[in-house]
Amino acid sequence: MTTAPSAATPAEVTEIDASARCSLLLLLGSALLWLVVSGALALVNLVQLHTPSFLADCPLLTFGRTQALQETTFIYGWAANAGLAVALWILARLGGSPLRSLNWVSAGTVFWNLALTLGLVGIATGDAMSNAWLHLPRYVLPMMLVAYGTIAVAGVLAWTGRRQQMTFASQWYAVAALFLFPWIFSAAQVMLVFTPERGVLQALVAGWFVQGAWTLWLAPLALASAYYLVPKVSGRAIPSYDFAALSFWTLLVVGAWTGGRHFIGGPIPAWVASIAGVSCALLLFHYIVVGINLRGAFSGGGSTVLKFVAFGLGAYVLGGFLDALTAIRGVALITQFTYFSTAQSQLALNGAYSMMMFGAIYFLVPRITGQAWASSALIRAHYLAAIIGTIGLVVALAMAGWVQGHDLNDPAVTFAAIATHTKTWLQIATAAQALLLLGNLLLLGHLLKSAASSYLAPANATFRQPPTMEASVS
Repeated sequence: MTTAPSAATPAEVTEIDASARCSLLLLLGSALLWLVVSGALALVNLVQLHTPSFLADCPLLTFGRTQALQETTFIYGWAANAGLAVALWILARLGGSPLRSLNWVSAGTVFWNLALTLGLVGIATGDAMSNAWLHLPRYVLPMMLVAYGTIAVAGVLAWTGRRQQMTFASQWYAVAALFLFPWIFSAAQVMLVFTPERGVLQALVAGWFVQGAWTLWLAPLALASAYYLVPKVSGRAIPSYDFAALSFWTLLVVGAWTGGRHFIGGPIPAWVASIAGVSCALLLFHYIVVGINLRGAFSGGGSTVLKFVAFGLGAYVLGGFLDALTAIRGVALITQFTYFSTAQSQLALNGAYSMMMFGAIYFLVPRITGQAWASSALIRAHYLAAIIGTIGLVVALAMAGWVQGHDLNDPAVTFAAIATHTKTWLQIATAAQALLLLGNLLLLGHLLKSAASSYLAPANATFRQPPTMEASVS
């Protein structure tokens, strides 16, 4: 939707930004700290894949526990904190009024991260659950659900108290994520933790939760930032915007049904995997529309923000097509239960979600602090490290998975031989993860430096010019 920009459009740094500075910086600082911790754990985990003796005598960092710790810190530490910060800011900006209940946001952030820390200690000491994306011990889950609600209430108030009836795609995705995560998170707690289902139904629920957490929570948070940033930074209206609503509802209705593709050939009714395959094909409409709507990110000139968003969008669309491809039974015979699935996860989480969040952070932070980023060189270094590290990690894991899948289908190949055949690719993935970790350390240090300077220096006038696109195009 578009309207003509007006002379009364508020300045680029507004009361909306200034009032939420402390709460949003707390969320973003927590997010980046957890991202660095997750990266370090991922590095340890990859080393253990090709060098099993690494930390083998440390019971707190065995392969299974390290994997659970890394996954949990990424999803509930980095992704949750960053996504909530960006969603709240976008809803406030497009709602036209400062965020309310910011004390609740700060308190919820503190308790969310305290509960996560307690949960990580529980995982390391043997209290982990065995479900993907839900390894946290049962005693922290209710606390995290309540903490999430106290943070999200500010976004709900920004949505219900918006000053105009017109809404935008970025708002749809942000509000959907805020509402849908408590539903899937609480349902998974009931069916997997507190009153667990039995037999194969437990695996189906676990698969539904992972897919739902991606398609109904993390992907909408990333797309909310992309739909806001692309027209805002490029200064151009979104093409084919009328299809955005259809794309949005396709993701929400069909997305969570695609999780059954991981059970092809398993001890489940055949229709489950068949429906998942059809759903993956239907979901291609969503990916195509997103690519058409936001293609302006790929011609964003020299904007660093759009460079991050463009890479994230490319990874998001590519990941959708790979999901549809691996849902074909003939392909799944090679890729299923291999490193190829891990490569797809990394493409989604590091390639799509993280990149779009990085773009949002680089755009958001100067506006809430009133200060430009301290060093353009650090931004370029982070961009190169993130791009090269993500590509290297995904390609290396995909190649390892492809080799592994072919070897597993050959009964003459031993497991020792498979480990030898994949070792070089896993070593490349380890180097790529080390580069990612370095880039994320640069971003964390850069954020801390910029946040500190915002309290020591007056707001930079660079960010006080009237914007060309505020609520005119979303």
